[in-house]
Amino acid sequence: MKKQIIYTLFFALSGLTAFAQETMHPSPAQSKTIVITGGTIHVGNGTIIENGTLVLEKGKIKTVSATPVTISGDVERIDATGKQVYPGLIAPNSSLGLVEFASTKSTIDIEELGEMNPNIRSIVAYNTDSKIINTVRSNGVLLAQITPQGGMIPGSSSVVQLDAWNWQDAAYAMDNGIHFKMPALINRPAVFQRRGANSDPVAAGLARLEEARSFFKEAKAYLNEKTHTSTNLKFEATRGLFDGSKPFFVHCDLVKEMLAAINFAKEFNFKLVLVGATDSWMIADILKENKVAVILGEIHSLPAAEDDAVDQPYKTPGMLQKAGVLFSMGFEGGDGNWRQRDLPFHAGTMSAYGMTKEEALSAITLNAAKILGISDRTGSIESGKDANLIISTGDVLDMRTSVLTHAFIQGRALNLDNKHSQLFERYKYKYNVK
Repeated sequence: MKKQIIYTLFFALSGLTAFAQETMHPSPAQSKTIVITGGTIHVGNGTIIENGTLVLEKGKIKTVSATPVTISGDVERIDATGKQVYPGLIAPNSSLGLVEFASTKSTIDIEELGEMNPNIRSIVAYNTDSKIINTVRSNGVLLAQITPQGGMIPGSSSVVQLDAWNWQDAAYAMDNGIHFKMPALINRPAVFQRRGANSDPVAAGLARLEEARSFFKEAKAYLNEKTHTSTNLKFEATRGLFDGSKPFFVHCDLVKEMLAAINFAKEFNFKLVLVGATDSWMIADILKENKVAVILGEIHSLPAAEDDAVDQPYKTPGMLQKAGVLFSMGFEGGDGNWRQRDLPFHAGTMSAYGMTKEEALSAITLNAAKILGISDRTGSIESGKDANLIISTGDVLDMRTSVLTHAFIQGRALNLDNKHSQLFERYKYKYNVK
């Protein structure tokens, strides 16, 4: 009797689970040539092609033309007349696939114990079965930089494409940079300090920065040795920083922290990218002079200081653009997984505060690709690049008109269904809403 009850409960729960899951799977590789005609093509580099033609073949963009192209044979044709065609959007500095529910520890795999962990690889923790992924890509985000957190050196990030069976399939640019959390260099009021904390927070921050400097000096000495009696995984992981093949992503916000990051990167000849960089508008000329790229944090936020303009976060991207600083935008923190779906709408806000629509689009496509080291493969709609693109009925930067009809990753047509749309249809049916 007990066994019968157990089996009954098991199959009942299995049925509920099956009902709750999307019946979706990664798309197969592109088999037919795809021809997209009639749409307005936003290349991603500022160029717009009206009534253009795109030819996708074997996962690549074969042809981008302002005039009709004759293609014979068994091809799939998509009429995009009246629609907008964009490069797939790219979300830098994301916790997508590493966090499912920020309030549930068992679904969080974003950090390791310890302060210095350059050898930790976020890619191996990436969960391709996350229910959030489909909600993000239905707004046009097709690639994301999966970033670790925790400690002073949390590890390496990787770029993933959002249509995969497992992390090996998802990997688009493996271990593309090492991340560093700059110690806070600000005197906080005593009420905000931890009990028993150092009475001089700036001195404590500088001491931690010196620890990091010592670590990288030891790593440099290790890498300069031709042979080793044993392998140091932490030092080996920093090799790309010293040979210039990987950027050094420094997370900080204040001017003094960013200046410290610039000096730190100069000392070791690291290729610097600032992440967060709330006050970057104050030193835009210094960033330009030192060829420092920026991944801004969320711009729909309050100003950082009391005497800043109330709309300063909205204006910062335009100020960086005017100064010639290469920048993009991402969402940091525990909600950096699901918030990525808002990426195009933040870019829309940029376009209302000192930037054109095409410049704002470039910030989350080609600029992001350049910063992440993948611009030779994606970020714009150009011949030879991967066929990562989206088609929308309206302006993808405007939440009122942005409705995706098609999305392609490496030529694979994606299913744009997701958990949210399924629940919408479920309860429309329940309440007989027409």
